[in-house]
Amino acid sequence: MIWCPVGAPEDFMVDKVWLDKKAIEAITLPDEGKRITVWDTEIPGFGVRVTSTGAKSFILSYWSSRSKKRFKIGDYPTWSASAARAEAIKLRKDIDRGEDPMAERQDERQAPTFKDLADEYLRDHAPKKRTGEHDRQTLDRHILRRFGGQKVADITHRQVEIYHRDRSQDAPTQANREIALLSKMFALAIKWGYRPDNPAKGIERNPENKRERYLSTEEISHLLDAMNKHTVAASRHCANLIRFLLLTGARRGETMSATWDQVDLETGVWIKPSSHTKQKKTHRVPLSAPALALLVDMKAKADAEAKKANEEPSKFLFPGRGKDHITSPKKYWEMIRERATVSLWASKPETTAGKLVAELTIDDLPEHRKVVAWAQIKGVELPAGITDVNVHDLRHSYASILASSGLSLPIIGQLLGHTQTQTTARYAHLFDDPLREATNRVGSLLDGLASGRSAEVTQLKGGRNG
Repeated sequence: MIWCPVGAPEDFMVDKVWLDKKAIEAITLPDEGKRITVWDTEIPGFGVRVTSTGAKSFILSYWSSRSKKRFKIGDYPTWSASAARAEAIKLRKDIDRGEDPMAERQDERQAPTFKDLADEYLRDHAPKKRTGEHDRQTLDRHILRRFGGQKVADITHRQVEIYHRDRSQDAPTQANREIALLSKMFALAIKWGYRPDNPAKGIERNPENKRERYLSTEEISHLLDAMNKHTVAASRHCANLIRFLLLTGARRGETMSATWDQVDLETGVWIKPSSHTKQKKTHRVPLSAPALALLVDMKAKADAEAKKANEEPSKFLFPGRGKDHITSPKKYWEMIRERATVSLWASKPETTAGKLVAELTIDDLPEHRKVVAWAQIKGVELPAGITDVNVHDLRHSYASILASSGLSLPIIGQLLGHTQTQTTARYAHLFDDPLREATNRVGSLLDGLASGRSAEVTQLKGGRNG
């Protein structure tokens, strides 16, 4: 047994002690509240530190930058005596080459975590992006839960690949967006000196199909009717937001953050500043008469309410809680599209869905959830109605109405704020109906000629001579 005298100092040393398992377990414990270190006689500075509670750990004492340092190798018996001895020999060689293991460990501890990178990204980069707030939500809800506590430099390509695979199970398109966000963040990490490479590069993305869901005029009619019947004071601003999106085809983010100083009610023009648009360019939008009338009514009500409350009116067209604007109309939108769907089903009493609604109708149309539950009981599959439409589809619907009215793609692109012609080209197929109508006119006239209808012939001659 290696006996330690009462009050032995921490650098206590027994001559010619070879620190192996037998020697370590033979060390008697120091006085209560004390600790001692027994040093090895072969490796300079290698020792085992023992506390009064019986905890033992291997250390290496050395000089660096004219100061004495003690580096903890590991705890005993997690680290065996032989493993600690081998590590001590390796560290000694590193120290002889001028390295400082203590400083390296401190640098590693201070190395930024992914949470640190996220904080810096949200502070310095996200505010410059139109989708900055969405990036914040994506990080909080998904990415930080996976990588938050990990060192930025330690995250591997394989880990990012597995994350994308896992997220793709439920949200394949969103998984692609999150990889794009990670790639941008790691690109900044390289720029900021946190790591030399981008582990999110080269991740194979999920195939995506552009949504082509457009509201028909019938669906729009039921949607507007539902808003008129079921909008209360608390959701008035959300209803106005939906109406304005339908009337302008504007992007949701640009619209929610729109302020009254961007709108000229005299000339009927909405000037979106470059900081609010996707293309980072100022976009001048002429407003239709109904859109302008909506804004005039909104402004009058906002001023009247502010005056009554003895407050300054909100600077936002669509104010939310406090002094901020609406950040998401999700709950209101879901409620309205469900009610519009039930109304749409009820308008077709000959259909299965229409019959189910009729069975549940007493004084007013039933709630969507009740129709769904009744359909499940009867084993009937219901059509989606309008429940498959999201807020962004209002923009597509606006474009489809323009195209079906015969407006050219360049005009549609200007109204939507597109800078690339290929972006607007996705709506080209919507010209089929007006073009078919036009060619049917020619076919009708030619058919009249073949049938010898004098009236049609006269019309054709008049068109030719005119």
